[in-house]
Amino acid sequence: MTWNLLAIPLLARISLVILFPFSGLDKIVHWDDAMKQADSSFLRGGALLLVAAIIIEFVTPVCIVLAWHGRLAAFVLALFCVVTAILYHPFWKFPGFWSGNNIVGRNHFWDFLKNFGLVGGLLLVIAGGALVPASTILRHPLSTAPFSATSKTSIAHRRSP
Repeated sequence: MTWNLLAIPLLARISLVILFPFSGLDKIVHWDDAMKQADSSFLRGGALLLVAAIIIEFVTPVCIVLAWHGRLAAFVLALFCVVTAILYHPFWKFPGFWSGNNIVGRNHFWDFLKNFGLVGGLLLVIAGGALVPASTILRHPLSTAPFSATSKTSIAHRRSP
């Protein structure tokens, strides 16, 4: 029983973030293509943005999986997903993206939605997988322990026989 309680959240966190280290590796292996994408937004400093993205994609998943500053890592990664969706997957700039042969526009649309789906999963990591008030989460912003986002009363209740 205890194994199931530990394994399922661990597998969920791994499944949620497994694509990010591979994405970071892809940026390293295909640096020139990644630079073209980084330079495609209005933000300047493509190389610095790219290095920051690679660091985020390698470091935050490890923190989330190990539950070491997991909330902070999930917040950073969620923000990264929102920013990259808006800056680099502007499906609305492709007229008729949903019809005809506009595969590029449709691909941006699905990548945009995928990023926001990931944001939803990362918000669950931030919430500790439980529905708790935001004020409670703010009192324990770095922890992802299952009981950390609950009140002291709830913790005492859990520990009582």
